[in-house]
Amino acid sequence: MESTPHGPVLYLLIAWGIVTAVFIILFIWRGVLSSHEDDQIFLDAAEEHMARHQRELVAKITSLSRPLLITGILSGVLLLLAGGLWIYEGLKQNF
Repeated sequence: MESTPHGPVLYLLIAWGIVTAVFIILFIWRGVLSSHEDDQIFLDAAEEHMARHQRELVAKITSLSRPLLITGILSGVLLLLAGGLWIYEGLKQNF
């Protein structure tokens, strides 16, 4: 019995690996951006550039939420599909 994945299962695992790598990179990038964000800033009118920088950071973090959600869900679905197909092929081969 061959234990290495082949055919469609292999392609699903490759796609899962790529999507998961993108998900991890986006997750790390959001963490890096979040580490530069301050919870509270007390500014006067002369330090408006710091406030603008914080607003830009919050906008970047917010814009990453949708791609993170999509890649996370896609990663889970691809893993479930690959596992289900692997089990199906194993059962089909044994019966």
